[in-house]
Amino acid sequence: MPLTNQEQERYNRHIILHDIRIQGQEKIKETSILVVGAGGLGSPILYYLTAAGIGHIGIMDDDVVSESNLQRQILYDTTHVGTPKVTVAATKLKQLNPFTRITPYFTRLSLDNALEIIPEYDIVMDATDNLHARYLINDACVKLGKPFVYGSICEFSGQVSVFNYQNGPTYRDLFEYNDEIENFSQPLGVIGALPGIVGSLQANEAIKIILEKPGVLSGKLLTIDILNNTYLTFAIRKKERGEESLFK
Repeated sequence: MPLTNQEQERYNRHIILHDIRIQGQEKIKETSILVVGAGGLGSPILYYLTAAGIGHIGIMDDDVVSESNLQRQILYDTTHVGTPKVTVAATKLKQLNPFTRITPYFTRLSLDNALEIIPEYDIVMDATDNLHARYLINDACVKLGKPFVYGSICEFSGQVSVFNYQNGPTYRDLFEYNDEIENFSQPLGVIGALPGIVGSLQANEAIKIILEKPGVLSGKLLTIDILNNTYLTFAIRKKERGEESLFK
């Protein structure tokens, strides 16, 4: 879909990049992305993907804004406490970029809705804070042939990778599943700036996928320690496995 004159002005700093140009920005405009989680990671992911001109963004989260969120979840402020995150996010993002269509889902990703919602999107962003949701995303994306961009944070450390991209490794190739995961839930501390760094890297990976650029973190795990300023990348090997999935 061609860019309007107003869109060309808005995205000028993209368009003048040799690796994007008009054609690349039009690809960005034609892409749809589902962001699962609208908290610490979801905030920068949503801001930067919306600002970048993604054509359609879905936001899935069943939580409301709480006082403890405000230390790191930059989409929200004190006036939003008690309001569903997807409601606030949709309003703010539409103000940021009226050219991006925003679809809020005030619900949690589940076995019942994953295969109904994910097919509508080209890429899935993992901005969750629990292990079970990541396996749901992974298994749904494997079943549907969708790439997903993974991110996680804890204290001063974070991880980023891209799974199920061009027949690359999946989340299960990095972390084996076990039944105890479904019951694992423990709030962890996190320095406020960390989700901004990791979420921004995730948004950048999504743009690289759209533009089909080399260097996508498929088959690689980027680990970050911002306390000691270390950035390391590890290879992820694709394993021979059966039809392991939460979707039977």
